[in-house]
Amino acid sequence: MERARCIEMMYPELEEPLVVTIMGAAAQELYNLGHRENFFYLQHAMGLASSVGLGLALHRPAERVIVFDGDGSVMMNLGTFATLARYRPKNLIHIVFDNGSLLSTGGFDSQTTSGITDIAAIARGAGVQEVVSVSDPVAFGEAFVAAMERDDLSVIVAKVSAVGPEVYGMDLQLRENAFRFRRHIQGLDRGVGATP
Repeated sequence: MERARCIEMMYPELEEPLVVTIMGAAAQELYNLGHRENFFYLQHAMGLASSVGLGLALHRPAERVIVFDGDGSVMMNLGTFATLARYRPKNLIHIVFDNGSLLSTGGFDSQTTSGITDIAAIARGAGVQEVVSVSDPVAFGEAFVAAMERDDLSVIVAKVSAVGPEVYGMDLQLRENAFRFRRHIQGLDRGVGATP
């Protein structure tokens, strides 16, 4: 299963949720499908997408928040699962694309490659109630639909191939993306939706 296909599968459902991605391949693959003002690509901050997503979810309880994360990033911030479980935001979906590789920072094996480290088990052990691990597109689609319908914190660990986009490059810098994302949220407060 490829991460890009999973993101493509979700893309039609990402018009309204606030979406935060880790750096690298997941961000590029989402951007390649077409940027939306409700997307925030957390460039140059490996490990912190879940923390940003948690903050958004707690402060924007009326909005669905979806985080695209990776195994390497999660391993840099394992405490995130304990914090997520403690606050248990009902509007947050945390998707961890586990490719067993630090693909965006050199392609080295991550701790999950050997099969010893199990991210779903770590999330469950930290106290997250709704955790599922999937490895095929049908199961991924079903898990995503269930999470979207659920009124509870959800973690989906998707086992994907260690492949990324052929070309990296966004015509959107972090600072501009942050300002536009903020304006989008301010527009929600005014009831006007996204702004150009």
